[in-house]
Amino acid sequence: MPRASADRIDGVVNGELRIRVTAPPVEGAANAAVERVIAEALGLAKGKVQLVAGATNRHKVIEIDGIEPAILRARWPGLDV
Repeated sequence: MPRASADRIDGVVNGELRIRVTAPPVEGAANAAVERVIAEALGLAKGKVQLVAGATNRHKVIEIDGIEPAILRARWPGLDV
């Protein structure tokens, strides 16, 4: 959700990770913020997290390099990976 009061991960809702970012949805700023928030939460470099679908949609597909799906499911139970 762009233009939130703070960048944060709210958890999993219906199998999807809910993320709020302060950046506006202009020129990819919110998408870049989503990538950064996920990378920081996982302790990864920003380049390891990439938006692969949904650039103009609220529902996005993110590719994360260097982490096993089981680790993501353990960190965020209920996440569809």
